[in-house]
Amino acid sequence: MDLSGFLLETIERELPNLRLLTGDQTEVPRAPGKWSPKEELGHLVDSAANNHVRFVGCAGAPEYRGPGYAQEDWVRMHGYRAMAWDEIVEFWYRYNRLLARLIAAIPEGSMANTCTVSNYAPVTLAELIEDYVVHMQHHIDQLLLRDPVTKFPR
Repeated sequence: MDLSGFLLETIERELPNLRLLTGDQTEVPRAPGKWSPKEELGHLVDSAANNHVRFVGCAGAPEYRGPGYAQEDWVRMHGYRAMAWDEIVEFWYRYNRLLARLIAAIPEGSMANTCTVSNYAPVTLAELIEDYVVHMQHHIDQLLLRDPVTKFPR
């Protein structure tokens, strides 16, 4: 699978859908105790930042071990709720374009390197990248209130 292409295809397909949301639609959580679309897309920015480190670390060594991250704390501390929707969308898009370039530059042989995140079972770098994109699609489907484009296995 062309993982860089998979990521690029996902962000290019979803960018227009995200840009269609208005300010009011982005500020209301989909249910009590859930994130608003601003916070959910902000979570995807945080996921990009954390996975960026993982992708580079795992590509550079046969075995990588890294921490998880406190998702709720990251979302709260970044204050996505107070940010402009278009600013979050643009940052999400640009960051993922950077990640797609990074993924394209990873040597094919490194895709089999072992990555362990927190206390999860080890996966290959290729599996980690694929999970990253499917996780992103899962959250975009949720914040757009639509049926899943791709089923997220967790």
